[in-house]
Amino acid sequence: MDVLDLRDFYDEGLGRLARTLLRRRIRHIWPDLKGERVLGLGYATPYLSPGEDGGERTIALMPAGQGVLHWPSEGRGLAVLAGEDELPFPDLFFDRVLVVHALEFSRDVRPALREIWRVMSERGRLLVVAPNRRGIWARFDHTPFGQGHPYTARQLSALLRDTMFAPLRAWGALYVPPVRSRLVAGAGVAWERMCEPWFDAVAGAVVVEAAKRIYAAEPAAGARRRRRVFAAEPGGAVRRGGTNLAAPLRRG
Repeated sequence: MDVLDLRDFYDEGLGRLARTLLRRRIRHIWPDLKGERVLGLGYATPYLSPGEDGGERTIALMPAGQGVLHWPSEGRGLAVLAGEDELPFPDLFFDRVLVVHALEFSRDVRPALREIWRVMSERGRLLVVAPNRRGIWARFDHTPFGQGHPYTARQLSALLRDTMFAPLRAWGALYVPPVRSRLVAGAGVAWERMCEPWFDAVAGAVVVEAAKRIYAAEPAAGARRRRRVFAAEPGGAVRRGGTNLAAPLRRG
């Protein structure tokens, strides 16, 4: 999906409800990020809180095919645009990597995951949020969770094992139906608490945490290429293909 479509979804009521419920799940899994280096990959900015969660630094990377928006809305920009298979960061740099609205849209998911593996520290943790193939949200295309390639928890865990990760645990999220209703929104958290113990198979999203496997790693093929990074100026947006909507690009 285009970055502007994702932004617009999270600006409306159903998107705000999804953000509330998924943030609750993410905070339950990662309650303390004090001193950690955090990377949000895909469109993860609704779930990142730079300066508020105690992390040493937080960076959002949006894939080149999606586009990038300046983030956060005020202050120094912490969002960059780059190819998902060429992350512009050194090896072993991040302690936590949160992937949201990324894998289901990836054209070549395995190289993308291997790049995440490369930039994660040896004690790092990866948290992937993806549409649940069996969930009701995947059956409606008016939300990002009804777009792209959905996964079951088993499929996502198998994919992570194939790319040098060790899945630790899987959760469900978004048990509420994807309808625009104040009644549903008001009961969203209670609905989640009621359904969590019993209905993981029909959750709208699957959330899988994984650790980095540090044995039997494949060596990089050839010398590493230079990486181009694009950052949106405050108030600007860069859409797919690098077309600037409102402000000039900075190249680094």
